[in-house]
Amino acid sequence: MPFAAALSTAPQTDAALEQVCIESKSQFSGTPDLVVAFFSTHHAKAADKIARTLTERLVPRCLLGCVAEAVIGNGKEVEDAPAISIWLGRWDKPVTVEPFHAVLERTSEGPSLLGLPDGLVGAETGESAVLLLGDPYTFPVDLFLSQMNENNPGLPVLGGMASGVRGAGECRLLLNGDVRREGAAGVLLQGPLGLRSIVSQGCRPIGRHMVVTRAEDNVILELGGKSPLQQLQDLWQSLNPQDQNLVQQGLHIGRVINEYRGDFQRGDFLVRNVLGLDRDSGALAITERVRVGQTVQFHVRDAETADEDLHALLQLDLSAHEKRPAAALVFSCNGRGARLFDKPDHDAGAIRAEAGDIPLAGFFAQGELGPVGGQNFIHGFTASVALFEE
Repeated sequence: MPFAAALSTAPQTDAALEQVCIESKSQFSGTPDLVVAFFSTHHAKAADKIARTLTERLVPRCLLGCVAEAVIGNGKEVEDAPAISIWLGRWDKPVTVEPFHAVLERTSEGPSLLGLPDGLVGAETGESAVLLLGDPYTFPVDLFLSQMNENNPGLPVLGGMASGVRGAGECRLLLNGDVRREGAAGVLLQGPLGLRSIVSQGCRPIGRHMVVTRAEDNVILELGGKSPLQQLQDLWQSLNPQDQNLVQQGLHIGRVINEYRGDFQRGDFLVRNVLGLDRDSGALAITERVRVGQTVQFHVRDAETADEDLHALLQLDLSAHEKRPAAALVFSCNGRGARLFDKPDHDAGAIRAEAGDIPLAGFFAQGELGPVGGQNFIHGFTASVALFEE
């Protein structure tokens, strides 16, 4: 098999490493082009040993990994317990593997990112992808994604921000045999990757599409000629009690990515949180800048909707491609798992239920990276999935 994955919940780092190395190599022949590793905070102090051991035992062209508050391996999501999960991949056709460590440098002309891979210049969009794991406290992911969208439009960025850390200096990122404590560790892959992705934002639209008719920064002052408060009051009357309860628990808003589409469907919206509503002015603040002319729609989220959305997107992907997935990497929000679903192992189980028992690894992130509508964004409450074809 060109892909393999292994998970260990052994509390001792040495034992866990021994288990994942033996198990993964039993499924895999040859030398991996890429090894991706995720380890719970219980193993964070042994990050150097993890990087060194995986590099020596598996001899990958690139090792990428990070610490996480919860770890995903094959069909399991291990929360609040020790775990190490690894994923091995090899491509039969030539693939360029370029590891990099990106850091922020502040200059007199403003913030700048150092360490980005040289291969991004001239990279072919259809046969390139970036896998990125970042430190949420030291890496300006919005700046990075903005540059990627501008300089390499359509080139997907998948990954997530490390979790289980509480401040700068606590993060542990693996890049080959080294451990980095700041910035982002990533790899640029170029060649016939057979990579496709889905980003399940787990939301359901309510009401109708509306056009922003007045806005300032991240505040919507007017929607369709009315204040957002007025539009919400009108919408409220049409909602059933279940949706009214979801609005009270947490309201979201989706912005259409491609305004040229005539009919907006699942996956056409970038969902963002609502920060607050001013009852005097009726204005609505959200977690993104807004401009006049954008099309938006209110959304709600719950476990049932998140489950339906992930399954539907996976089914849509399978029906749209001749080749089935042979492996997957999944980056789920740390607000999912047991915090959202009443059954364990939800996202890992959903992917394997639709795609089969493929090698799978991932973690619960403090911000997930993935493309929506051809542009890369950082998300929340999302499952971002990289699928690798057989």
